[in-house]
Amino acid sequence: MIREAVKEDLQGILELYLSLHEDSIPEDNEHLHDTWDKIIGDPDHHLIVNEVDGKIVSSCVCVIIPNLTRNVRPYAFVENVVTHEAYRCKGYASECLDHAKKIAIENNCYKMMLLTGSKRASTWNFYEKAGYNRNDKTAFYQKL
Repeated sequence: MIREAVKEDLQGILELYLSLHEDSIPEDNEHLHDTWDKIIGDPDHHLIVNEVDGKIVSSCVCVIIPNLTRNVRPYAFVENVVTHEAYRCKGYASECLDHAKKIAIENNCYKMMLLTGSKRASTWNFYEKAGYNRNDKTAFYQKL
């Protein structure tokens, strides 16, 4: 079942992120809960989850960013695309990306962007199959 995250999903999402690039779940403290409240409360921040038998197995984030160019149309940025290892290659992440695209269209976005740190051809092919083009733009990244 594809849906947007709700407040009660925090633990499931943090557990899923162990399949992304995290090596531990963050400390359960006020900063974590304040950040989660900001994410859940922001109407332009969409944390999309795919749930199977009550377990969050895949997710992505789609943020709608207001913009003054392109006839004052926003754009969407997709981040943290992840599927639990045991559920990969079953279409769950594709469903998350499709839902993100639907949100972007509903918000009149003129484009969607995502970055991946993966160097695997299979990952690049996955994003290209989902409609993303890696040839027209060049991404630059600065770690802070």
